[in-house]
Amino acid sequence: MAPGATRRAGRRFRGTSPPGAWARSAEDWWWDRLAPSGSGAARVCRRWREAASQPTLWHTVTLSPPLAGRPPKGGAKAEKNLLASLAWFIPNRFSQLQRLTLTHWKSQVQPVLKLVSESCPRLTFLKLSSCHGVTPDTLVMLAKACPQLHSLDLQHSMVESTAVVSFLEEVGPRMRKLWLTYSSQTTAILGTLLGSCCPQLQVLEVSTGISRNSTPLQLPVEALQKGCPQLQVLRLLNLMWLPKPSGRVVTPGPGFPSLEELCLASSTCNFVSNETLGRLLHGSPNLRLLDLRGCARITPAVLHDLPCQELEQLHLGLYGTSDRLTLSKEGSPLLTWKWCHTLRELDLSGQGFIEKDLEQALAAFSGTPGGSHSALCSLNLRGTRVTPSTVSSVVSSCPGLLYLNLESCRCLPRGLKRAYRGQNEVQWCLEQLLTSLPCPS
Repeated sequence: MAPGATRRAGRRFRGTSPPGAWARSAEDWWWDRLAPSGSGAARVCRRWREAASQPTLWHTVTLSPPLAGRPPKGGAKAEKNLLASLAWFIPNRFSQLQRLTLTHWKSQVQPVLKLVSESCPRLTFLKLSSCHGVTPDTLVMLAKACPQLHSLDLQHSMVESTAVVSFLEEVGPRMRKLWLTYSSQTTAILGTLLGSCCPQLQVLEVSTGISRNSTPLQLPVEALQKGCPQLQVLRLLNLMWLPKPSGRVVTPGPGFPSLEELCLASSTCNFVSNETLGRLLHGSPNLRLLDLRGCARITPAVLHDLPCQELEQLHLGLYGTSDRLTLSKEGSPLLTWKWCHTLRELDLSGQGFIEKDLEQALAAFSGTPGGSHSALCSLNLRGTRVTPSTVSSVVSSCPGLLYLNLESCRCLPRGLKRAYRGQNEVQWCLEQLLTSLPCPS
């Protein structure tokens, strides 16, 4: 039930809300309606009271102090006041809780997690965002008390590596998903994964925080493949990292046979090379999404040699890369002709392919197997040398195209260099392009 729905119901049942309630913030108002001191949603009507009292309603919850973002002194007082309500609310309402998110808790996160561990045996997912003061004992206690807990998101929170390591060791084989923000302590956490502590891990994401760390992360690719053989999603986002040298004798690792998504997107200096990509993906035939935005050193020939045959999303956009880098001018047909039958999203923005090369590449979508229509629904050609005839041809061949970015395309007429969203806008672009093309003699 959303705050808006409560507001409409409150208008219908006159006299159920105290004066001035609507002038307060939506967050404060909504929590007051649900807090035990205010009888919760029971203020609306009898049926709402019955619904709000059912634990099955509370399977996904986000808790944030009302004064989150205020000065520390006021925020701490607000956390204590809210904790007093939670001491009643959690045991009486959260017995069926499955997903919990705590945001902006600075001092009372440990008591809240203690209450959760005592009353929420069905918890499967925990997210701590911008939280402080998480101790090893707290996370271990939670892991022991919640036997179904398998996913932990610690992005943008200050949590000591010893706490995360202890948690992973306790959860062990049932761990499925882990999100981290890179810091000097990340290496210790990854070391636990490399030791096969969580062999069933399926999702691993490491991203950079607001304050960037200038020390690159050295990732032992082959050791990670051995420690997490069931990995399906690997994201290293906006992160400075290097593959750990494999020694004089290069011994290929077991690969990630179950990997479906690999994201290495970065807006900073990116050291991902052909050799690195080969080490990561040589054993991943089931890959569906490949995000290499900012990876200017990757060549089309290496992508063409990857074992995956049914790639659905390919992102090769270059945003703000150095002008001193030498970009490939040919080879884009190697990508499109290999995956034209499955690609739904293609991003070539900023690439240096010449006009003829792009024409041959995009012609693949008009020659899909069996004469069927292309599945392409998103095409980003921003900053490329694509020509009007090439664009009109690919749009005509892809009736399901819903997004087309032609910003900064030097070969296109003025007025058409923009992004088009929705089928109507894309078709309008096609009409304008066909009008601008010279009539055949």
